[in-house]
Amino acid sequence: MPTAIRIRQTGGPEVLEPTEVEVGPPGPREVLVDVAAAGVNYIDTYQRAGIYPMALPYTPGLEGAGTVSAVGSEVGEVAVGDRVAWQGHPGGYAQQALVPADIAVPVPDGVGDEVAAATVLQGITAHYLLNSTYAVSEGDTILVHAAAGGVGLLLVQLAKAKGARVLGTVSTEEKERLAREAGADEVIRYTERDFAEEVRRLTDGEGVAVVYDGVGASTYEGSLASLRRRGLLALFGAASGPVPAIDPQRLNAGGSLFLTRPKTDDHVVTRAELEWRTGEVFGAVADGTLDIRIGARYPLAQARQAHEDLQGRRTTGKVLLLP
Repeated sequence: MPTAIRIRQTGGPEVLEPTEVEVGPPGPREVLVDVAAAGVNYIDTYQRAGIYPMALPYTPGLEGAGTVSAVGSEVGEVAVGDRVAWQGHPGGYAQQALVPADIAVPVPDGVGDEVAAATVLQGITAHYLLNSTYAVSEGDTILVHAAAGGVGLLLVQLAKAKGARVLGTVSTEEKERLAREAGADEVIRYTERDFAEEVRRLTDGEGVAVVYDGVGASTYEGSLASLRRRGLLALFGAASGPVPAIDPQRLNAGGSLFLTRPKTDDHVVTRAELEWRTGEVFGAVADGTLDIRIGARYPLAQARQAHEDLQGRRTTGKVLLLP
């Protein structure tokens, strides 16, 4: 029988248990995928810890890529033998996964399975943040937190391709190097300097048009202080913990600021929207505009270590499990 990681109770990384499982045939609108690679994301840690409740037991992993080995009776989008990637459905931490056909997108030639698994969820996130949450355009100055992280590196590259000036925050010299290689114009080590003060200095006191903040509790105050008048704070994660309630008057006093907390599900509502976003992201990978950095690979049985390293900020780029 194939192996999967199962969570029977919420808690720390120790609750991730390799288990032999029985995978049935696909339902009418499902495909069975032999998983080549599964992405590890912060949302997996939130679900594992019970911050985002899940019905127990379950197999974590909201994105992956592999080859279709069977299709349901009503599936016409993909066929047996096709390479596909998906995001938004649990079960990726496994050798085989049943995936809804509606979210299985073809992987184009020139994009490998590992790169596809490393791209789809974070690529969609970066795409909607830059195109829908705030439409970055040439001449904008933006701030990207955790600029050497998985989403951060994508945001930096895609924003530069749009002609933006990109400021990034990182914690170490190595991460600064990675952010600069991705195209960041200025990199601030928040461990050494007050990033909000540096942002003001680097923008001649004006502030940035938008802050993309996936860190949360430890950065949101400085993020608000980094915005220009009528600037937007996009909180899309909480790596340092959830943000407490914010008094709307804080937005008033900061210069009629905007605050949003977007999520992926609301940006891939239709198949057409999903194909638009993944198509543009995979296209950017294929033509060299977007370089996907895979920072760490772990065997499936080492899912616990992968979570520990991700939460300990010991990784850069994308973290993968290889079933």
